[in-house]
Amino acid sequence: MGDNDPVQAPVPFLGHGVGLRAPHFQRILAGPVDCDWFEAITENYAGVGGNARRVLLAVRERFPVVLHGVSLSIGGADPLDLAYVDGVKELAAEVEPAWVSDHLCWTGVSGRNAHDLLPLPYTGEALAHVVDRVRRVQDRLGRRIALENVSSYLRYTFSEMPEWEFVSRVAEESDCGLLLDVNNVWVSSLNHGFDAREYLAAIPAERVWQVHLAGPSTRGELLIDTHDHPVPGPVWELLAGLVARIGPVSTCVEWDSEIPAWERLEAERGLAKETVERAARGAA
Repeated sequence: MGDNDPVQAPVPFLGHGVGLRAPHFQRILAGPVDCDWFEAITENYAGVGGNARRVLLAVRERFPVVLHGVSLSIGGADPLDLAYVDGVKELAAEVEPAWVSDHLCWTGVSGRNAHDLLPLPYTGEALAHVVDRVRRVQDRLGRRIALENVSSYLRYTFSEMPEWEFVSRVAEESDCGLLLDVNNVWVSSLNHGFDAREYLAAIPAERVWQVHLAGPSTRGELLIDTHDHPVPGPVWELLAGLVARIGPVSTCVEWDSEIPAWERLEAERGLAKETVERAARGAA
């Protein structure tokens, strides 16, 4: 946002939610559910009518909603897709989400979409590039956004700083929020051999708007962020340590493949609530 813009209020604490997924539409609309809020994938609803939009608006009447995108490619070398940004703005005007988020990554080049969330080199040049693009997106949307750290399976030999420094500086220098994916931190720490606790300790507390929780899969020597398992024990431990440092934070459980019955996801969301509340009490 511009230097003369008014200071925006801190984001609200939403409690503990889950990703809004089609297999659960009917159950969510049928009656009460044990969930504080829902995260909707932006691309499933932007420019889309019919039942999907009807469900989203019906959910929004009862719960806070966050829009979470996968196509911004904020670190990409191609020009920003302003038509996409305008579509997000239009959807946000109708849904009135608590906030809008996307990923700190690039997704393709020369107009070709890799359909993956690809990590950036952690250099000063990449930092300046991303910060400029975040500012432009925020100006066009008329709101700040949150960016999510992605899991990674490769490293660039010419990176100049650790990932946690790059992520923190993007947030500070562009004045955006962070969607801190604790599962992704854990996955990348095992894939690349760094300390996940050191990563989380370096993230500025005031920039963390939300936390993602999910379960990965093993592929040979790598952990892959597949969102098809329960949240593993080490991720719960990292969440507890984070909350002990920064206080209660809105959490969202993601489960995108091998999606279980609603009651199983609801239980996982309950574990997030219990973990955060217990860690906050311990810190107090």
